[in-house]
Amino acid sequence: MDLINFYQETKLSAAIPSIDTLQIRKATAKDVSSIYRVACSVGTRTKESYSGFLVDDYSSKPKYYQKFFQERILELDHFYVAEGHGILGFLMAYTKEQWLKHNPLWIEDIHWRPDFDMNKTNNFIVVDKTAILSNLTGKGIGSFLYKQLIKDLKQEGIEDIFAETIISPTPNFASLAFREKQKYTLAGMRYEDYNDTLYTDLIYHKPVL
Repeated sequence: MDLINFYQETKLSAAIPSIDTLQIRKATAKDVSSIYRVACSVGTRTKESYSGFLVDDYSSKPKYYQKFFQERILELDHFYVAEGHGILGFLMAYTKEQWLKHNPLWIEDIHWRPDFDMNKTNNFIVVDKTAILSNLTGKGIGSFLYKQLIKDLKQEGIEDIFAETIISPTPNFASLAFREKQKYTLAGMRYEDYNDTLYTDLIYHKPVL
C-alpha cells in the first residue's frame, strides 16, 4: 500500500480512542514506521494554519526522515508515543544538552523579552515536535502526551519547558491555540533560515508544575 492510500484509509478507519484505552509510553525502534506515518499526515507540502502542521514535507524523503526518527528515538530521553488501535501521535523533546548539541546558538539567537528571567535557561526541556494523526487532532491526545512528559520531568527535577511556534511565512494557529491551552507564556522570538526559507518563531515557556 502506498503512503497516500494509507493516509486515506487511516482517516476513514481510525477510531477515536477513549481515555481508558489510550496508552502513553516511550518510543522504541519498532515504532519508527508508525511515527513516520503520523508525521506524514500533518507534515505535508501544504501548510494549513488552523489544522496545524509540521514544517517538513515528510513524504518527500521517506528513508531520510525514518532514519531521523530512528536516531532521535535512540538519542532522546523524552520521546513518547500515544497508542490506541495503533500509534496515534507522538511527542519528542530535548534536554538542554541534547538541544544545544543540534542548535548551539539557540539561546543567543532568541530576542528575549526584557522581563524574562534568564535563570530559566539553566536547565530546561525543549518540546520540538508534537504530532497527532490529522483526523484525530483536537481530541486531547496531545494533552495526554504532555501529562506524561510533565510527570517524568518532575521526577528528574527539570523545572522549565520551552517550545516554538511558527508565525511566518505560514502561521500555525493550531499550535498557538495549544500553547494557550497548555498555559505557556511568550518568552521571545527568533528568525531561522531553514531549507532556503526564513521562518519567524515565537518562543514559549512554561514552568513544570
